[in-house]
Amino acid sequence: MKRKVEDSAMDNARPRGRFPAALVLTATTLGLLAPGAAQARVTRIVVDEVAPLIGEQRGYERIRGRAFGALDPADPHNAVITDLKLGADADGLVRYETNWVLTRPVGRRHASGFLWHDVPNRGGDVRLQPGELAAGDIGLRSGWQADNAGNTGVPRTRPEAALNHYVRVPVARIDGQPVTGPVMARIVNRGGPDSQPLMVQGNPMPYLPVSLDTTRATLTVHTKETVDGRITTAGTVDPKDWAFARCDRGQPFPGTPIDIDPSHAPANLPIHVCLRNGFEADKVYQLVYTAGNAYVLGVGMAAFRDVGAFFRHAKADDAGTPNPIAGQVRGSAIRGVSQSGNMVRQFLFMGLNQDEADRQIHDGAWAIIAGRRVAANARWAQPDGVLELFQMGSEGPQWWVDWPDKARDLPAKGLLTRCTASKTCPKVFEHFGAAEVYALKLSLAWVGSSADVDIPLAPDVRRYYVAGSPHGGGAGGFRHEPESASFSCPGNHFGQATLAPNPLPHRELRNLLSAAMRDWVLKGTPPPPSRYPMLSRGELVEPTREAMGFPRGVPGISERVFLPENFVFPVFDYDWGSGFDRVEASGVPDQMPPKIRRVLPTKVPRVDADGNEVGGVPTVLSMAPLGTYLGWNITAAGIHAGQVCNYAGGYVPFARTRAEREANGDPRRSLEERYRDHAGYVAAVQAAADRAAALGFLLPTDRARLLKEAKDSDVLR
Repeated sequence: MKRKVEDSAMDNARPRGRFPAALVLTATTLGLLAPGAAQARVTRIVVDEVAPLIGEQRGYERIRGRAFGALDPADPHNAVITDLKLGADADGLVRYETNWVLTRPVGRRHASGFLWHDVPNRGGDVRLQPGELAAGDIGLRSGWQADNAGNTGVPRTRPEAALNHYVRVPVARIDGQPVTGPVMARIVNRGGPDSQPLMVQGNPMPYLPVSLDTTRATLTVHTKETVDGRITTAGTVDPKDWAFARCDRGQPFPGTPIDIDPSHAPANLPIHVCLRNGFEADKVYQLVYTAGNAYVLGVGMAAFRDVGAFFRHAKADDAGTPNPIAGQVRGSAIRGVSQSGNMVRQFLFMGLNQDEADRQIHDGAWAIIAGRRVAANARWAQPDGVLELFQMGSEGPQWWVDWPDKARDLPAKGLLTRCTASKTCPKVFEHFGAAEVYALKLSLAWVGSSADVDIPLAPDVRRYYVAGSPHGGGAGGFRHEPESASFSCPGNHFGQATLAPNPLPHRELRNLLSAAMRDWVLKGTPPPPSRYPMLSRGELVEPTREAMGFPRGVPGISERVFLPENFVFPVFDYDWGSGFDRVEASGVPDQMPPKIRRVLPTKVPRVDADGNEVGGVPTVLSMAPLGTYLGWNITAAGIHAGQVCNYAGGYVPFARTRAEREANGDPRRSLEERYRDHAGYVAAVQAAADRAAALGFLLPTDRARLLKEAKDSDVLR
């Protein structure tokens, strides 16, 4: 078999540590692996490094390496992957390379036998939590995001030395030539005479133009974009007045042309655009152009499946290289946070918890602060997208059970449809905060596209909602005055927030659920019951100030933020073109930008007299509040001025005294009116901790820590 160019660096790599150099297969050995359907899985692993860990990870070692595999487009297990046949080699197989990292206990008397297969977020690293290290769990993470941009970029030299998580996949080709098609990118709130990069969230736009001819592209200027999708444009820029070029570093317009050779990626990213008269900081510049490096993104999803299956089930690879944790795993769970939590949902939707030998891979799945499916199985998809305008992610079913999509007139389907049919569904946790409701369009998963009924959960799914909390939870602690008054909101240069960051934490719930997942899988111990707001209990309402019951006069919060043009990001029913499958969120989106067919209704949690949400998991800080904890914030300036600041949370502290609150016109009771003094506040924290523990939502160690933090705090001292 002809040796592939990209294999050469891997064959020359010398592994370090206790695994001998013989474990790296030679080209001769690689040639003995005859192509065929039996090769459609991980066929080879390489161990690049073995190192002991120190500090809190003492008693563990890290094993870092790469996996090589192939997919058969004719195998029904792979039929869900968009463009798979267009990525095949001459023998009909589609090949990939991905890196992986194991952290395993060594020399320990006790090991749990539980494996966490963590999904990297945008190529970043993932660590086991302290409680998981103490229990003796095993950690595995591996690459899945195949767009070759930012931290997911494949190193051009020495891939064995890469510390980020990547997966190398082919681009789609027809008759040997790369497919081409329209893509869209945006420059948001960036001003000045210099060229500006095309970014998706904080990473470069991964798709390169096939030509530098600006007459083959369209650059449109937006002067206003409302939250509910109304756009005001200032027309298009004349092709003679902009260029795919760098105009910084002393280079005036038209600048230095960018490199559009896809073989150089990610070194030639981000793509820069130069404008003759410079950019205005309060506008959006939206660019549609023709690209030619359409990564077969679904191969990365399948590579994650195959790596999980190998380390869970295999004794060795095809050449006898041993699986370092063979026989050590009694149960496992896939887990992801935010973007990678969306990947967990997409992974299950695609039926990828079943390997090509029809075995179930993971016993559990935990999607954390993730209310949608990641865009990772359509041509030209942008996995880094965060559901800002014209981003994929809410297409098709976002709920677990088969349920009709009435407003979009789509058939009944759910995230677990495929694994239910194959009997490979895991036990599922999902937990969220309020930021996912206001900016990441979470309520679709709860009440459907018509927002008129509570969609039931599947029997082995548990849902937990931390009311009023920011994305991922805040810093915690019992601090009345915020540490900072403003911060940058997440997203593609979205803007500055006007309210202080929300400190409401997820830490205690994550600690509890980590132990609960292990016990649910290994011992069959039922976890705490689901807790989240529901329509049927009057806890979900229309997204208006009146329906929510939000108090008037809270400092820093104007009436205008509650207007539909400023408040909750709704789900848009996009028309991506005839080549796109609206249920699967797969295929070829050929209409850029997409048309908005309709704006779907949404719901938000009701609030109490303080503006704090009702319903959800009992948390100590929300039951002994020091202010109003918001899943939203307000943008200070730029094109988003006055709107919710993407998925940033906010915090408005209570006044300390009645006189102070009356002077500010604050309707909320002051700290002294609530708790009287420091001892009174500590007593309120103790009562809240006792209630959370009694309901099964607080571990003893966290209860003791919270009580100490409250006693040591300066609240009402």
